[in-house]
Amino acid sequence: MTRKSFRVAIIGAGASGIAMAVSLQKAAIPFVIFERAADVGGTWRDNTYPGLACDVPSHLYRYSFAPNPDWTHEYSPGAEIHRYFRGVAETRGILERVRFSSEVLRIAYEEAGEWRIETTQGDQGQFNAVILATGILHKPVLPQIEGRDDFAGVSFHSSKWNHDVQLAGKRFGIIGTGSTATQILPAIVDKVAAVSLFQRTPQWIIGVPNNPFPEEKKAAFRENPEKMQSLYEYLNDIFNQRFASALVGENDEGLAEIARLCRENLEKNVHDPELRRRLTPSYQAGCKRLIVSDKFYPAIQRPNAHLVDTPIQRIEAGGVRTKDGKLHELDVIVYATGFDPFAFFRPAEIVGPGGASLNERWKDSCRAYRSVAVPGFPNLFFVGGPNSPIGNFSYLRTAEVQIGFIEQLVAELAAGTYKELEPTQEATDKFNAEITSAMKDTVWVTGGCTSWYYDKQGNVVSWPWTYARFEAGLKHPRLEEFHAR
Repeated sequence: MTRKSFRVAIIGAGASGIAMAVSLQKAAIPFVIFERAADVGGTWRDNTYPGLACDVPSHLYRYSFAPNPDWTHEYSPGAEIHRYFRGVAETRGILERVRFSSEVLRIAYEEAGEWRIETTQGDQGQFNAVILATGILHKPVLPQIEGRDDFAGVSFHSSKWNHDVQLAGKRFGIIGTGSTATQILPAIVDKVAAVSLFQRTPQWIIGVPNNPFPEEKKAAFRENPEKMQSLYEYLNDIFNQRFASALVGENDEGLAEIARLCRENLEKNVHDPELRRRLTPSYQAGCKRLIVSDKFYPAIQRPNAHLVDTPIQRIEAGGVRTKDGKLHELDVIVYATGFDPFAFFRPAEIVGPGGASLNERWKDSCRAYRSVAVPGFPNLFFVGGPNSPIGNFSYLRTAEVQIGFIEQLVAELAAGTYKELEPTQEATDKFNAEITSAMKDTVWVTGGCTSWYYDKQGNVVSWPWTYARFEAGLKHPRLEEFHAR
């Protein structure tokens, strides 16, 4: 087999899939991308709700190889991010390598170093390596509330926003209080008749304004790209290094400062003591994903905005009934209830050698080698796999670290040095045992909350060490920790 006949399948044309394609393109390794939708962009294509913006600064939430001097705001609007990813795919010639409207149904190991892929478009043939770049937050979760199908009005998940619904004169209900809900409410409160926010758990919010970039600053970035690079590294140090260290018990002063800023934001901007009490979390700031907004607290205090923190009993034709017996009459219900972070490649089926099912193995808890590979599944790799650093960091930086590691392994396969590479069970078990031990010192465990970081077995599936350790651990493959055949 020659390098030209070697073929890689990338599953997903979102942020990480595009970056993986660019990496393989540079290495002159042939690839095909399978994308379930009719466009690239992943979560930034799918989510179009009012107020959508990134909670990571624009000049950090970008590819290292594609700086953008023209971001309009310090925290980019969703549509602008989607245009950025599509623009990179276009200018790099990636779009012509994407098979759109081709949702992967089955990935099955057939022989040494060969995987067969089946999509909604039929059998796609064999590939020498498969890279799952399906993202972390792509499978919407709807709450298990009695009577959900009985509602007579319009209802939808926030990731499937119904733009046919007019805001004017409508009574909206938003179920959920995470980042999505706190973006939607300020964006619609002055356009709707009323909006009720159904809160199960209050959130810590840091009050950072989303200022527009003045034209002179964008011009300075265009004229002097080094300024953009300096800003990128500065923001990386704050978010991916210092903030990450605070969450994993390496920077107590930093965590205390985050808590102080959140509490100060709440106390200064929520004037009614009773409402302030109801919006005050009982857990440590950073235990859940931190919300970035200077608009939510003013919005929830608008005359037509209502915080409902009495638990929901059921949904009826006319609206939401809470456990105090009150019916909250609504025309529209928005489920801002997030995504399943453990779906990964599912609902696709992955069948390894001997009929081993990765779906079955990961049914309750997802475990991988250094977040990128799984024992027993040769030449199968993940961008954004289990225990990737997630939270208020730049996922693009995380993805690029993993991509660099994966590309080195794929290059060994493409060169014919090995036909199969898979991590050993021993190395994988050692890595996961270290994670379990280290996780006990992180804010996700000590902070007094539960969150979407927890899997069905109660494991926190995040990164329990510093970001620097993540980057160092994936700088070069340790082939002694692999079965190399």
